[in-house]
Formats: sequence, structure tokens, C-alpha cells
Amino acid sequence: MPDIRIIKKPITRIELKKIAEERFGDLAKAVVDVEQKIMAVGGELHVDMETLLMEKENSLRKNTWGINLYPENFVEDFVEFDSMINLKPTLGNRTRNVENEKEREKIKTIVNNLIIN
Repeated sequence: MPDIRIIKKPITRIELKKIAEERFGDLAKAVVDVEQKIMAVGGELHVDMETLLMEKENSLRKNTWGINLYPENFVEDFVEFDSMINLKPTLGNRTRNVENEKEREKIKTIVNNLIIN
């Protein structure tokens, strides 16, 4: 069974593609901590990765967002904002999407810094 990886230093798209192939084929689930600028990748459920970040990296729920990464796609189709952990009504996020544009941009920047071509 594939392990969840905590990404603090950049990995290549080729490495991300291998992570995706281990579990879902064309996509890798990930959780980004926008405060620490790290992410967990490779789990089956976003909640498992979020829990790992909380336990191992002291991440706070308010700072974690679930995404899906498509290593074969570029630009807009690379990151998909869709996860149950994104339901955060107390923070104003009432859907599985990341509704706040500034948060989406933070997430994209972190992903682009941690996943290099």
C-alpha cells in the first residue's frame, strides 16, 4: 500500500506522476497547509492526509485544504479544488471547493513551488 508523503522540498512532476499511478492512476490527492507551505500527497482520503499533517507537522485545520493534482495536465487543469475537508462553514467555506480566490492562489503558489517540471 502506498504511503502518504509529506512534501517540504520540491519534487518533480515525474515523481508526482509515480505517486498518482500508485493509487488512482491519473490523479494524486493532496492536502496543502497554506501557513507552513507544505503538503501531504498520496493518500486515499484527504482526511487521512490532513490528520497526518496535524499529527506530524502541527498543522491547524483552518490552514489545510484538500486538492487533487493531475500530473499530466498543466496550468488550470493541474489543480482541482474538490474535497470534503474543504467544508469549513465557520471560515465561510460552505462547499467542497475553495471559495476564496486568495486562498486558491496561495494553494496554487505552494503547489507550483513544491512540484517542479
